[in-house]
Amino acid sequence: MQKNNFKAVCFGEVLWDVFPSHKKIGGAPLNVALRMNSLGLATTIISRIGKDEEGDDILSFLKNQNVSFDSIQVGEDYKTGVVNVMINEKGNASYDIMYPSSWDKIALTNEMIEKVSESDVFIFGSLICRDEVSRSTLFALLDKAKYKVMDANLRAPYYTTEVLIELMSKADFIKLNDEELKKISKELNSPYNSFEQNMKFIAEKTNTKQICVTKGEFGAVLYYNDKFYYNSGYFIKVMDTVGAGDSFLATLIVRLLKGKSPQKSLNYACAVGALVAGQEGANPKFSNTEIKKYMMLEEKKSKK
Repeated sequence: MQKNNFKAVCFGEVLWDVFPSHKKIGGAPLNVALRMNSLGLATTIISRIGKDEEGDDILSFLKNQNVSFDSIQVGEDYKTGVVNVMINEKGNASYDIMYPSSWDKIALTNEMIEKVSESDVFIFGSLICRDEVSRSTLFALLDKAKYKVMDANLRAPYYTTEVLIELMSKADFIKLNDEELKKISKELNSPYNSFEQNMKFIAEKTNTKQICVTKGEFGAVLYYNDKFYYNSGYFIKVMDTVGAGDSFLATLIVRLLKGKSPQKSLNYACAVGALVAGQEGANPKFSNTEIKKYMMLEEKKSKK
C-alpha cells in the first residue's frame, strides 16, 4: 500500500534575497521546504538565524506558511543571512552571499538527529558546507538520514571538489543544472562530452542511482535507476529564475515519493519550475488545477 503521510527535512540556509527594488525571504532549502509543504508533505526546516529584525521576520513568515520552524536556531553571534541578487536582461540571477552568516553556524542537537531519523527524505545543498560548523552538523545528520537528496547549488568560491564528491557519494539522489554537470564532470576528469554519458559517469563515480539535470528553458533529464527520462521544457515568459530550480526539485521528489512514474513526475516538476520562473520571487503559489491546465495548453501547442 502506498504511504501518504511522508515527512521531509530540509537542511541549510534561510536568508533574505535582496533585489535592486525589494527583498524576499529565500535560501534554496527554505524554498524547497515551502514548495514541499504546499504539495502536502509535512516539512521541517533546520537552519539558524540571527537575533535581529530580519530573523524575526523570517519566523513570522514561516508561522504564516505553516512550515515547522522549531529546528531553526536563533543566535546573537552572527546576523541573519543576506544575499544581494542581480537579475540580467534575460531574467537570470547572480548572487553576492554575505559571509559569515548565522546559517553558517548551525550547531548539532539531539532533537535534530531525532527529526532527521524519523523523516522519509532529507534534502541538503552544497552551499551549507562553506563553513566548518554547519558542514560538520550536516555530515552528522547524513549518517542518520534514510533517503538523501543533494542539490549541488554551486556558488563560487564557496565549494571544493573534495567536499562535493563526498556529498554526492552520500546522496541517493543528486540534482544539478547543466552548468554544474559540465563543471563537475570536468573536475572528475570525465572522458565524455555528452549529457547522458556524463550523468552516467557521475552516477558510477559516486555510486548514486538517481541524478537529475535541469536545462533551464529546455527542461530536464532524469537518470532514474539505470533509465533516462526527458522533458524538453514548457514555454513561459521569464520574470526571474530565482527559486525555479528549488520548486522543480521539491515537486519532483514529492511526486516520486508518492509513487508517480518518473516520466510523469518529471513533466509535472518541469511545469512547476516554468510557472515559478514566470512570476517574481521564489515561492509563488499555484493549485494542482492551474498546473495541469498549463501543462495541457503547452502540450497542445507542441502538437501543432
